[in-house]
Amino acid sequence: MKNKLSSYLFLFSIAGVIVALDQWTKWLVRTNIPFAEAWLPKGLDWLMPYARIVHWQNSGAAFGLFQNGSLIFGTLAVVVIFVILYYYPQVEAHDWGMRVAMAMQFAGAAGNLIDRILFHGKVTDFISVSTFAVFNVADASITLGVGVLMLDVWLKDRREKKISDQSSVTSDQPSNVDSSVS
Repeated sequence: MKNKLSSYLFLFSIAGVIVALDQWTKWLVRTNIPFAEAWLPKGLDWLMPYARIVHWQNSGAAFGLFQNGSLIFGTLAVVVIFVILYYYPQVEAHDWGMRVAMAMQFAGAAGNLIDRILFHGKVTDFISVSTFAVFNVADASITLGVGVLMLDVWLKDRREKKISDQSSVTSDQPSNVDSSVS
């Protein structure tokens, strides 16, 4: 039980920091930038075509995909949160990549779910880079979490392949024991 509690402590610590950052940045945008307006610090106006802070709302998935699917994506976020809560304690303590990836995905789902509940199914987005869809910290956390997960799986696969290759090399080598001696 103590091990499970410490496992959840790690999950909620990482996710808590990300959710707090997500909600704080969204609050700053909602209170300081009028809807559909863009902002950049003075002196950085030349960046406007490439990067800016924009107050935008999204009723779809991450990066503005599948608009007006708020109920579906809210439900999906709840499912993701519960699946992660169920499986997280089963991940081995030394498996940092998987644990961090799950915490980031949990945080992203929770951050956007909070918005959907509080703001009539809409999520506040504000990071705008070039012509890419406007996104937020929660969206970035989900995306980076998937990237960390993929990197972790790839690294594990490479380690297992290396171990497998080494064991096949040692099993192919002749033994130094003389079997003719009785």
